[in-house]
Amino acid sequence: MNEDIRIHSWPCSYYLDASKQWIPGKLSLTPLSIRFTADKTGELLVDFHLSGISEIKKESSHLIFSSITILEKSTKHWFSSLHPNRNVVFNILEHFWREQLLSSQEAGAGAALESSKGKELTGLLEGSQKRLEDTAKVLHSQGEQFDNIMRGLHKIEGDMDVADRLLTELESPSWWPFSTKLWKIPLESKPKETPTAPDPKTQEGILLRIPVIITHRTDSSAKPGKLTLLPSGLEIRDCNSQLLHRFESRDVDDIWVHTPYEISIRQRFIGKPDNSYRLLAARMPEVIPILEMQFSKKIQFLEDALGFAGARKSPQEDLGTSVWQA
Repeated sequence: MNEDIRIHSWPCSYYLDASKQWIPGKLSLTPLSIRFTADKTGELLVDFHLSGISEIKKESSHLIFSSITILEKSTKHWFSSLHPNRNVVFNILEHFWREQLLSSQEAGAGAALESSKGKELTGLLEGSQKRLEDTAKVLHSQGEQFDNIMRGLHKIEGDMDVADRLLTELESPSWWPFSTKLWKIPLESKPKETPTAPDPKTQEGILLRIPVIITHRTDSSAKPGKLTLLPSGLEIRDCNSQLLHRFESRDVDDIWVHTPYEISIRQRFIGKPDNSYRLLAARMPEVIPILEMQFSKKIQFLEDALGFAGARKSPQEDLGTSVWQA
């Protein structure tokens, strides 16, 4: 993914320590970095990598103004007068910062263990293949045994029906033209209890679950949560795993892809406001290929996402296809 893609930008002020003054401008977030550009001069005053951040905090400057501080390589950067509000900017910055740290840690651990794990994985694969072959042979022989058992049970059942009919005829008097089954009263007939069918939603497999930043309708707040993709629809939960809304597949009317990292999901109503959620996530490029397959006629790529739709035809689409088929 191109580092120059701008995920979000907010008007704010940056404290320039060299001149001891606040500079108005725009704070911008890209997939890998944070930047600040001054409004008057257009000068790029701040540009550092997300992986170089040690801490992001909410603080107050001069004990009055709410600010966000970012500690990067022992340098503390102050940002204040954030729009729409400090909490929105903080949640989004912290989300992408944490996801960047997690991805870099996984990549580093994978590179360190790749050489030592290669031979071990090869050995495991060979052993697994042999065990699968042995298991297939055992299952085949057991299947033949089960077939023989079922044939024997069917034969026993048929013999029991014949014996029951003969016993009934023997119990009836020779002069009685009807079977005793017509005048014998059954003791008590209990209806068979039909087992309750398990709820398919509880046994439904999860295609993908990612952390997201959630904005509901026109609400200005952006809160952390989770998006879960299911074969039957979508689930949106808050940071405490409480269900906010479940979209069944038939309920989704529109999905707009604003950028490779931001989408909107809408359910239309007549006579009342539409139910819409805007979701922003660092791992959204993993979700979009699955949404394309599940909602191919309802998804729409907006201008900023058209390049992403054409650029990821081979690797990402294959990934989404494999996940969806699984």
